[in-house]
Amino acid sequence: MPAYMACTRNVELYIHVASSDALSTDSFSLPSHSSSGFFFLFPHVWRTSILYRTTLFKQVAMFRTNPPYTSNHNSYSTPPEPTMYWNAVYYPNWRIYRDQPPASLNFDVLSHVFYAFAWVKPDGTVYLSDEWADSQIPIAGTGDIPETTGCLNSFALLKKKYTRLRVVLSVGGGGKGSEPFAGVARDPACRTRFAQSALGLMQQFNLDGIDIDWEHPSDSRQGEDYVQLLATIRQYLPAPQYTLTSALPAGEWALQHINLAHASQYLDLINLMSYDFSGPWVQKTGHQAQLYAANAPHSPEAAISCHSAVSYIVRQGVPPYKVVLGVPAYGRSFTNTRGIGHSYNGTAGEEGTFEYKDLPRPGATEHVDEQTGAAYCVGGDGGFVTYDNPYTVKLKANYVRQNGLGGLFYWTGTGDASAHHQKDRSLVYNGFLGLFPS
Repeated sequence: MPAYMACTRNVELYIHVASSDALSTDSFSLPSHSSSGFFFLFPHVWRTSILYRTTLFKQVAMFRTNPPYTSNHNSYSTPPEPTMYWNAVYYPNWRIYRDQPPASLNFDVLSHVFYAFAWVKPDGTVYLSDEWADSQIPIAGTGDIPETTGCLNSFALLKKKYTRLRVVLSVGGGGKGSEPFAGVARDPACRTRFAQSALGLMQQFNLDGIDIDWEHPSDSRQGEDYVQLLATIRQYLPAPQYTLTSALPAGEWALQHINLAHASQYLDLINLMSYDFSGPWVQKTGHQAQLYAANAPHSPEAAISCHSAVSYIVRQGVPPYKVVLGVPAYGRSFTNTRGIGHSYNGTAGEEGTFEYKDLPRPGATEHVDEQTGAAYCVGGDGGFVTYDNPYTVKLKANYVRQNGLGGLFYWTGTGDASAHHQKDRSLVYNGFLGLFPS
């Protein structure tokens, strides 16, 4: 059981009363996602920071007020809200066909699973994108988890064992999954049907919330409709009973169409897709998920970073604790190149990518760019491959803690190295250690 989960014995409670100029009733309140059916342990505490320390685990769990972030990079002017961190993964339903059932995940270090994807019809009805995978395929039992049918039913059984686990249904995704959103979000009747049908799936499969993965509102009108869709969903899926999140891209070119401050009033969390900064669409190679941009970026794309995306969202009025930083469990390949910032000719792997569990490539050497907080390997059949590794994911976890963000998520949990058998290489496991250091 993860250390941030409530423990019933050997727990010591410490209350430190802060000075009046350090905290105020405005700057200290439990974040909304703490009460979204997850880790809601105590009511608001005025001018205090609370530390739960358990001798059963080496990690710690905290309600705390972080100091404002300061470094050589940009800083935030006010202290972040106290928060409980999410360490979450996306589980794509098609991975059941690759012999990766829900039970293959390491739930000891997970708080949430985003089940991907449900889709939406033009009339607004949310429906299962693959009924065979989602509710019908036979799934063998493992240990004390009985056999069942369908991935969603498997997760429902896993929740009985891992009682703090929350499973959120992600609606949309790239391509076909997002095509109906613009029309649905524009029509009030379709928005209502969307919310009602989503609620029906919550009740049918014992799900804990919904994640909107509309990729992505492309103009200001669609941005307004997106917020209206969130508002309607909240009417039918109220907090704290249900969690409402949304996956959003890291580029300002997309985020600029959304009133993020308004959207965050309805959202528990924003899953910031802080990856795919570089790929076969760029002229020169670059890191795909760098924490910071280089001092002298070689292209406009190379100026995008996790930090620049977080900074933009916070400037728009989104509380930092509502931002969850995305980590890719895959690498992007560039072949016939001399390295970062150079031209290339081709890619390798599946559509130019390798799953993280297959990195570094055989015969390749792994490196870390300390300035940008990015990992890569050179050599073998992948050429130059950019990705995250245990070292960089811990850098990102530390960034989350310093800036009072909501946690980390990984696309996907199934692309990670096994946290059961390869803990030293697992992104999810090392991200957990970074969020909850000893």
